[in-house]
Amino acid sequence: MHIQEKARKHTITFEGPALDFFEGALLGNGGLGAVVTTRPDAVVIHFGHNNVWDIRIAEEHGDEIGTFGELFERLKAIPEHYASLSDEPWYRDYVRMAGANYEKPYPRPMPCGSLLLGFDRRTTEVLGHRLSIENGLCEIDFLTEDGVATLAVFVDQREDRLLATLRTAGEGAGMPHANIFNRVKLIPDPETPAELPRCAETVDAVVRGLSFRQQLPFSLEDADDAGGKSRAFRLTARLSTAVQARASGKPLEAALSAGESFDLYVALEEGLDQDVSADAGERFAGIGEPHGDGFRNALAASDEVWEAYWSRSGVELEDEFLERIWYRNLYFFQCSVKPEAACPGLFANWSYGKIGAEWHGDYHMNYNTQQPFWVAFSSNHADKHLAYANMVDHVLPVSRKWAQEYYGLRGAYFPHSAYPVEMNMMPYPVPHWGWEVCETPWTVQSLWWHYLYTMDKSFLAERAFGPIKEAVLFMVDYMKRPDASGGAWGDDHFHIFPTVVPELYELTPGFRRNYDCIVDLTLTKFLFRAFGEACGALGRAEEEAELLADVRDILDRFPAYPTAKSSRGTVFVSVPGEDPEVVYNVPNGVTTVFPGEEHGLHSPPEQYEIAVNSYLNHRNEGGNELVFLNLAGARLGKLDLERFKRQIAYCMLPNGTCTDKLLESGGRYSDTTPFDYMRPMGIWFENFALPAVINECLMQSYNGIIRLFPNWPAEKKAAFRTLRAVGGFLVSASVEGGKVKEVEIVSEAGSTLQLYNPWTEALLVCERGEEKLAGDVLLIPTEAGERIRLVPVEGERESERAKH
Repeated sequence: MHIQEKARKHTITFEGPALDFFEGALLGNGGLGAVVTTRPDAVVIHFGHNNVWDIRIAEEHGDEIGTFGELFERLKAIPEHYASLSDEPWYRDYVRMAGANYEKPYPRPMPCGSLLLGFDRRTTEVLGHRLSIENGLCEIDFLTEDGVATLAVFVDQREDRLLATLRTAGEGAGMPHANIFNRVKLIPDPETPAELPRCAETVDAVVRGLSFRQQLPFSLEDADDAGGKSRAFRLTARLSTAVQARASGKPLEAALSAGESFDLYVALEEGLDQDVSADAGERFAGIGEPHGDGFRNALAASDEVWEAYWSRSGVELEDEFLERIWYRNLYFFQCSVKPEAACPGLFANWSYGKIGAEWHGDYHMNYNTQQPFWVAFSSNHADKHLAYANMVDHVLPVSRKWAQEYYGLRGAYFPHSAYPVEMNMMPYPVPHWGWEVCETPWTVQSLWWHYLYTMDKSFLAERAFGPIKEAVLFMVDYMKRPDASGGAWGDDHFHIFPTVVPELYELTPGFRRNYDCIVDLTLTKFLFRAFGEACGALGRAEEEAELLADVRDILDRFPAYPTAKSSRGTVFVSVPGEDPEVVYNVPNGVTTVFPGEEHGLHSPPEQYEIAVNSYLNHRNEGGNELVFLNLAGARLGKLDLERFKRQIAYCMLPNGTCTDKLLESGGRYSDTTPFDYMRPMGIWFENFALPAVINECLMQSYNGIIRLFPNWPAEKKAAFRTLRAVGGFLVSASVEGGKVKEVEIVSEAGSTLQLYNPWTEALLVCERGEEKLAGDVLLIPTEAGERIRLVPVEGERESERAKH
């Protein structure tokens, strides 16, 4: 399987001008992002960067917010017969005060401006564009008086720059084409806040360049930036064609001369204000003079990065639609995230105007921030997850501070919302969402996955153990508070109280929907188990004996998962007493399957039946379920792939990404709510995790035992190469006619391999020799770096050939 060749099959094409931000081609290198749009008279490229934000932050009302204990006592006094806590005037005022900081338009991703290349539409016509996802090359075709010309554009994978060259198409394709553009313009973002310092603009005809520099102050009150915290960016373009500055009213626009060729470099410089070039001339010199050889050399270097990326894993599916979704979304994933840049927010590194600014484009810790990284592990791109780990490190200090000062407890309470800027208090301390307890174990969950899938003990010790322990400390203290257990409960359990169900109910009078939320329970169990295993793996059980004893005590007296009777039978619900017909947003009722990983195909029949009932009975209003709910279905072996494909198509945008669309009214949404209201908000980073759903259909290993093709139709062929499994295994396998053909596994860490036997009898082939194996689960000791093959024994293969 040549993976990059497979990716080449799934080029994204668009006919005619791509006017809309969501029709343009998406390019990026994990830091810099670019959206290539076209219109009948110009090419317009919008730039963004994961590191570039309006870093101002409002942190007022700290003294008025008070503490959890003070507020909790007041909330307990609100009459239970109220329809809503907001019926209480003091609480209504409190919510308004506590949410005032979040109502500010900043922080937010700061669009980095646009480049416009204009042409004479009397002689030049846009035919369309195609985006080759194997290497991120976008080619725009124009019909000119001399035939078809192609503008080739790509984002350098090693530097924050975009390069373009104009070349011939058809006979003699690839040769330099005479310049067709008559003007060039840099456009600072039209929604740049008026109160920010005016950008510095430069057009230099001598070096054929344009540039502007935008300061991003840490505080408008500190004009001199005494603390050295302000940031800035500079967008600079250099062309091979002579430029002539326009009139003074158009300071960032220039006319272009005719020429035998056209080459363009656009570079984005970002960082601390003191480090970003103050002199445009210095930056022009740093970029260098554009020419065809420079384009070709940079493209070749970027191709090496893409080749390495695609070599990590691949699929070959008879279902062409699912194969296309797999490759395209992994392309977008590479464009949008890398450990060397800030962890992407809701809309990653593509922004323009107000696009990408909804909810501040921030980190939402009740699934949105975590979801994109679900694809990193099984797809064998665990290195991408380091960007998320960096984000956890970033929010850890304010999370510790909040646990201690607001809750009066040990450990860290992770935020509902956060930003990649300096924070000294919780950005969203409003109780009706800020008290979602699940966000603390959920924030650190993937740190444990990183270890399980890679078996990297250095990562576990240096990056994962600390945040995991902080979350455990908080959850232990929170569940052992007097209010969370005792005679008033009528049992001996330690409860999670109070809490808020993700995206449902808020805080309710009498807290009738605010205890033992199933998401909290399953993720806390996951957290506690992970902590115990981490202590064992690192030899810290004795050192952490007291905390481990507290964990065992709570697990021994843990509340049962809430259930209800539905028309399908018993189902899990989000909180005790809930109607099983409730319309969810976050798919709470299936969270014990995923992300809790407690129930699945491995479960005893009774638990499996409840989990399946919960999945089939689930009602979801849409917007947060495209990956989440369908991944749970795959884990149960119950995902209807044809329906899944139709849902993807329903959410698909012209650029190949999926937006969040609604599915039904009756929950938070009414019959007059536009079902695509989230479409114009931005490029939804979270949905790049779609390949994770496909991976789970091909292979599962969440319980430490590899299961092959658990949700794949028997009539369709499929193969995958080096998907990553728990235990540090890279697995390759193929299936045809419902029968697994052969399996190859590389053991990176020397773990004991466990595999649900896909045959009656298997033949193990490795450097140590051959061995026949049987049984429901194959247990195979391995050595680090060892490669093994498993095939059905010859008699079974002959039997299969006879059937056909």
